[in-house]
Amino acid sequence: MSRFPSFSVRTEVSPSVDSESLQRWVVAFCAIRFDLEQGQLVEECYPQGCFSHDEELEIAYSSFPDSVSQHQNQNRSSIHDCIFFYRIHRHLKKSLDEKGVADSSNASKFLYGYVFNRQRHDERLKRGGEQKSVVILSYSPYSSVFRPLLQIVGPLFFDIGKKALEHIAAYVSKWPAPLPGKVMDLPIGNATLKVNLPPAHGLPVEGELSFEEGASSVAPFVPNSQPVPQGLFHDSDIFGSFRGILLQLWLLWELLLIGEPMLIIAPTPPQCCEAVASLVSLVAPLLCSVDFRPYFTIHDPVFARLNSIQEGQAFPPMILGVTNVFFLKALRNIPHIVSVGSPPLNSNRLALTTRSSTGRGSGRPEGLGFQQLSLKKFSPSSLLSAVRLRRDGPLCLMTEHKEAIWSIYSATTKPDTSILNRLIDAGVSPRVEESMSVVNNEILRRHFLELTTNFLAPFSPYFRTSTPLEGSSPYVDPPSLPPFNADEFLASLSARGPGKFILKRMKSNWLDLYRRFLNGPNFLPWFQRRRAVAEQEQDRLWRQARMKTDIQQLISRLSELEIVDSFNVIERLLLREIQLQQSGKSGIDSVATSQKLKGDLRAIFNVLSKDMQQLMLSNPERASLLQPSPESPKLPGRPLIQVAVGSSTSPR
Repeated sequence: MSRFPSFSVRTEVSPSVDSESLQRWVVAFCAIRFDLEQGQLVEECYPQGCFSHDEELEIAYSSFPDSVSQHQNQNRSSIHDCIFFYRIHRHLKKSLDEKGVADSSNASKFLYGYVFNRQRHDERLKRGGEQKSVVILSYSPYSSVFRPLLQIVGPLFFDIGKKALEHIAAYVSKWPAPLPGKVMDLPIGNATLKVNLPPAHGLPVEGELSFEEGASSVAPFVPNSQPVPQGLFHDSDIFGSFRGILLQLWLLWELLLIGEPMLIIAPTPPQCCEAVASLVSLVAPLLCSVDFRPYFTIHDPVFARLNSIQEGQAFPPMILGVTNVFFLKALRNIPHIVSVGSPPLNSNRLALTTRSSTGRGSGRPEGLGFQQLSLKKFSPSSLLSAVRLRRDGPLCLMTEHKEAIWSIYSATTKPDTSILNRLIDAGVSPRVEESMSVVNNEILRRHFLELTTNFLAPFSPYFRTSTPLEGSSPYVDPPSLPPFNADEFLASLSARGPGKFILKRMKSNWLDLYRRFLNGPNFLPWFQRRRAVAEQEQDRLWRQARMKTDIQQLISRLSELEIVDSFNVIERLLLREIQLQQSGKSGIDSVATSQKLKGDLRAIFNVLSKDMQQLMLSNPERASLLQPSPESPKLPGRPLIQVAVGSSTSPR
């Protein structure tokens, strides 16, 4: 991996870092060295003091390839660089709010570590070489940002040392705040990273969901034609990761959908973390709530708990990406094992060539036909190999790496052969390989996006919002969203069906898949978040209707009882708006909304009977709301109504 040729820094200039702005993107930059006597050591950490000693150890252990996993590497070049990432749990000290109450929302977070690892072979050194890693630590799964950033900061660190971390941190601290789901231009020195951030609905919820985030977080139920990201890791290489087991993608999609635990094993960390990221991206736009670990080692504190799971005990919903075959024995209770990545050179894996099925040479890439992909399945030797794989079990990977899946789960979803026939064989040219992989990934990603959105479509009535009917009063409580009951939903779905798209692609037991989804770890977090977004959208629509309402025209159509009810509703809405302003959680239109509500409250007060006005004013808090605010600007086109008890009249 080489640094961008146009990138350079002025090391003689002391960088200025805005720590608060840096935290929006990056927690810290670390440089870690593998010491033969002391093990992994954090040499540099910028900013300093970000992690405890135990946290530094966990970060250091996760930032190097497993030595056991490297035995297949036949390249003994002088320098070998690789990029991968991992995800670990970080327990934070609970902060106290203004009332001295512990804030549990920040008690723990997942920390992502993006690693640039360099292994240098030198026979003059002990053990014939050394290795170091440069790591970017962040709470955000922005692989589209941090992978290209690693291509800069990694080689730069090996050129100029720790100054590289300080200078890159200074550039990052000047970036604008992340805009989920948007394309951003992020300057770094004299270069610019053009990145597409994952959408908000695919990111974990931190604290309360703001409307600005919520409105953009609702993915369409029908995929649009624009190549915009619909979930996490939208730039992952699905085709490259699962090229040897493409027919099993629909099984993997289903296993992740219902939250089944899986072990993904590959020869190298880049291959295993890419496979896990690709797997997570398959269920977009669904929020993936399964605990996924792109690169998992025995040093992770979670390993001890997983290793103690006894025979017959349920394995927690996790996706573990590993390179160490030791996990095949240590985690023997995990029900689904997937082996991916580049096999040994003597593998009998089906070679992909640019020769057509008739044997004639072709000057252009050919489609990966279903028959070609399934050739091993139907040939006698491949059938024998499949039987041997099932008989030997995944432990056969300890002697020879093979691309395969071990699972007793029977999938409901049928592989879509029309999609497989559209995939293009890239041939042997690296340049063509890369461009054709982009095409194949786009085909696969769009298909699974359509599959997931159609699977989730039966839930859409529970997120349906409403607006005030034309001519009706917006000063009533909006109707609640339809209540959800799992048994009633399944009964209704059984009667009406999930739609032609799903029925065509699934077996007759499709209702069992919905039942498993409802009981799995992904459903409730996704459903609750979609409901919260729908409720905020409905609240926005009703606020908008209130801002457009002519209160005088509305009053003329209301009965005396409806006027009193409207007064109570406006008062409650105004108090809520004031509380939001005082807590700092109000929206950008909160001041204008408050002024409109105050004006409407006084307008309704002025048409109440004298006795009712006296009763209203007996409450000091209500009386203060009815007084005009001297500092508040008058709303354009509306007179500032004064409270005039003596001149009040009744509308009836």
